[in-house]
Order: sequence, then structure tokens, then C-alpha cells
Amino acid sequence: MRKGADINITFKDVAGQAGAKQEVEEIVEFLKNPKKYTDLGGKIPKGALLVGPPGTGKTLLAKAVAGEAGVPFFSMSGSDFVEMFVGVGASRVRDLFRQAKEKSPCIIFIDEIDAVGRARSKNPAMGGNDERENTLNALLTEMDGFGTNSGVIILAATNRADMLDSALLRAGRFDRQINVDLPDLNERKEIFEVHLKPVKIDETVDVDLLARQTPGFSGADIANVCNEAALIAARHDKTHVGRQDFLDAVDRIIGGLEKKTKVMTEGERRTIALHEAGHATISWFLEHANPLVKVSIVPRGRALGAAWYMPEERQITTKEEMLDEMCATLGGRAAEELFTGHISTGAMNDLERVTKSAYGMIAYAGMSEKLPNICYYNNNEYNFQKPYSETTAKIMDDEVLKMINEQYERAKNLLLEHKEGHNKLANLLLEREVIFAEDVEKIFGKRPWVSRSEEIMESENGDNAKDKDKTDEPASLVADEGDKADVSTSDENTEEKN
Repeated sequence: MRKGADINITFKDVAGQAGAKQEVEEIVEFLKNPKKYTDLGGKIPKGALLVGPPGTGKTLLAKAVAGEAGVPFFSMSGSDFVEMFVGVGASRVRDLFRQAKEKSPCIIFIDEIDAVGRARSKNPAMGGNDERENTLNALLTEMDGFGTNSGVIILAATNRADMLDSALLRAGRFDRQINVDLPDLNERKEIFEVHLKPVKIDETVDVDLLARQTPGFSGADIANVCNEAALIAARHDKTHVGRQDFLDAVDRIIGGLEKKTKVMTEGERRTIALHEAGHATISWFLEHANPLVKVSIVPRGRALGAAWYMPEERQITTKEEMLDEMCATLGGRAAEELFTGHISTGAMNDLERVTKSAYGMIAYAGMSEKLPNICYYNNNEYNFQKPYSETTAKIMDDEVLKMINEQYERAKNLLLEHKEGHNKLANLLLEREVIFAEDVEKIFGKRPWVSRSEEIMESENGDNAKDKDKTDEPASLVADEGDKADVSTSDENTEEKN
């Protein structure tokens, strides 16, 4: 158990997450000045649950509350309550709340609460854990039982809120659920500025550019980018960290370490080049495909080839956008079949993503002609039966196959239509190993569809062209962790950072 006196983090150290910060700042204000709220008839909330993906700063926010509150702060992990000995977990819960009541007003923080707060099983024979459930029951009783916890506020963090017991989430226990989401563009800029403070950077580093290059990155990912960039600069005996070091760091995190010494036959290199050129060609001519940034056939990690894109940050996605992305993802397999006469295992990762996307569109998003406006999502982890019949499952399978086959034929038709340009692109890849959007534009001409991301990229490239310190390569912006970084291989399973 850790007391808040040891923590020197304040809200100034938390970049971005303005909405979440406002809510936890109010909790601190409750503790410092409760009369302000009680005079109006308000009650101090019993607890707040911080919910969000890993690395978004949930624990950091709790530490900031500890640093700002000026009240005793008790911190434990959910796993600290779980023991093999009967009664130990429940006893630790009671001891924690007893100490907290003695130091009231105070804050209790439980990190990774899903370790102890998972939904209880209706059937003990189906994997129920009596000791864990007894610990949860003790926690429920202490949070809002017959006893009083006046002045004790419980904060908890989890990235698995869907697994928590409904009794834990009701009002009176966790009165508030505070969403700590992945940072948007402006928040990423703020986070970069925080993590760049201890890094010696030169004048070529543009924080705006770095923020645009990292959509989908969490705060922890951005901290990792800054650290990797510093390590890369030190590896090359530099006195300052430059723009190219950060670009290399983003590439390193998304795709893995370059392996230029990997042995490949000339036939394998050509197959990989045709595959990656297929993705690039189709995405160039589809309206809703993400704008291309660069294509590489340099092996990275377990990937023998990759294409980077800059996706637009959108809250909802239409059926047309998803179909265009599916078509572009199938472009690699289509190019192999058309221009080599055979198919390889290099498209395995593409096929996995396309299949998941198609089933999601049909089973969850209701985007099927035969099963329109129906969602078969089942959130009950203990219900092992599918919420649809075998007949419906057969219709789903048929619809998925039909959807994927239609987009595959569409990809092949597009490649045949632009066969000459695709061949030039593949040859250029074999020659240079890495090509950029500007190289593709020289072959195909201006992209017919200009998205907001491309306008940003064009303006950045225009600014960089005027920069005397600019390298010979165009800006290598890299897409987020949900990009189409495609993996090609001829003899092993493939893996991609998702």
C-alpha cells in the first residue's frame, strides 16, 4: 500500500485529457472544500472509475489526484487482493477501508480493478472462483453497505470495463465513469511537448508534424517514440535529436527493427514488390482509401514488406469507406495472382484483417443485404451459445464470402486497368526498396481523391522543400497502429503491430 505523500505528480504533468482532468479535479475540490457542495444539498460522489485503453494515462491521473489532494492517499492493485488462501482477499479489503476511515477524508485508488471486480458467474461450475467472489462481495459491502464511508472516495482504473460486475458499476458505488480515450491531434501535441522537455532536440524537430504522424498512439506510445528517437541519435553519436531520428523511431515502433541482411531470393523480392505495389496502386485510385505515405520492401521485424498510410481520424465509418479499405487490403494478393501466376502466404495477415472486418460489418454493424439492421453482438462472457441459429450462421458465411469476393474482383479489375503503372511501381521498389507518395504521383499523376490528411501532408511537404536542412527523401509520415502496414512473407506466418 502506498501513501500519496510519496507522489510529486500534479495536474500540470498530465497533458491532454481535458475532460477527464476536469472531472478528477472536481473530486479534489470536493475533498478540499466540501461545504461548497453540501450547502447546496449535493453529496460527494462515492467513487469514480477511470476507463480507457492501455497507456492513456489512467494511473497517471490518479497519481496527479494524490499529488494535488493534500489528503491521505491509499493505492493498491486489484491483484493485491487475490490470494490462494481463503479469506485473505476479503480481509485485505476490510483492512484497507478501516485504515481509510481512520484517515478520512482520503482517497483509495485501486489499479486494474478488473482483477477483483470481474462479473460473478451464475453457475459456479463454469469457472467461478469462490475466493475472488468473496473478495468482490467484501468490496461491494465496504463501498456501499450498511456501514458509512463518509469522506472516503474510491478511484479505480481498468481497460476492461465490460468485464466488471454490474453491482460494482451502479450509482452509489462508482457514481462516475470517466473515459480516458486515446489522444486526438491537439492532445498528442501537448503530450509530445511534455515528453520532449528532457530531450535535447534541434531546430528540425516540428512538434505539429510529429503529432500528425502518430494518430492512434497513446500517451505511453508517444513517450516511447521520444525515448527511441534519443536512443537512435545516441547510436549515431549525435549531440542533438533531429527530425529524422523521430521518423525512424516511429517506423521502428510500428514495423520493428530493419533487417537489411535478411537473405531473400530475387523471386521473393519481386513477389513482395508486386504485392506492396498492389496495395499502393489500389489505394491511390479509391476515394475512401487512406492516403499513402510510403512503401517499403526492407524487412522489419517479421514483416518482409510494409505500406504506411495516414488515416483520417473519424468517429464513425461508413460502409463505402470500409469496402474501399477492404479492396485496398486485398490488392497485394490480387497483384500476386495477376502478375506472378501464383499466390503465396504473404497475404495471410491481409486475409485475417479482411475476414474480421467482413464478419464485423455483417454480424455486428448490420451492413448485409440479407441480414440488414441486425446486431448479433453478445457481451455475456458466460453464455457460450451463439445468439443466432445455424441457418443464420450459414447466411453470414455466405454474405462474408460474397463481400470479400466482390472486393477481390474489384481489386483485380483496378490493377488490370493500371497494369503499366503498377509494373513501374514494382520495378521502382526493387530498385530503391523504399518509395514515397511523391514517387507514386510521378507514375500515376495526381490522386483523383484528395482527403484532409493529404492536404496536411502536401502543406508539410511544401514547407519541408523550403527547408535547407531537409534530407533528399520526402517526409516519411507513418500511419497509426491501426494502419495497413502490410506484411509479406513466403515461408512463415506473419505478424503486425495492431
